[in-house]
Amino acid sequence: MSFTNPMQDIGDIFQNRVLIVALVACLLAQALKVVVEFARHGKVNFRVLVETGGMPSSHSALVTALACGIGQTLGWESPDFAVTTVFAIIVMYDAAGVRQAAGKQARMLNQIIDELFQEKPEFNEDRLKELLGHTPVQVIAGLALGLVVSCLAAPAY
Repeated sequence: MSFTNPMQDIGDIFQNRVLIVALVACLLAQALKVVVEFARHGKVNFRVLVETGGMPSSHSALVTALACGIGQTLGWESPDFAVTTVFAIIVMYDAAGVRQAAGKQARMLNQIIDELFQEKPEFNEDRLKELLGHTPVQVIAGLALGLVVSCLAAPAY
């Protein structure tokens, strides 16, 4: 039984180019949300950096870059690529499907509460978060960003 140096293991994580490229794609998507928000509303809103939803989907960019990086390094026929691709599909489906539906339900519940309690200022419950998921266009934009970032990094793998 051999023991490894935990500090060496942490250093190895930072040498994992596939992970680094996937994280760069995610962070780039988050930064682009500030740009998109500025283009739409004419003001800088750094809050979008830590909120869910928005254009482009950072979740989609992350998992797409991860799957592509695995395909580029281990082969497109590898079981690892298959696993990360299925994982990416599930994440993107969840972002555009389940979480988007939950956001619509929250919006409707907030509207019902507003209508029921508009004359009762003592009712002071927090509103439900409405922007939980992504539209299909936001997911596709994140997917495209993940592909581009991974392909630009490919020669370095």
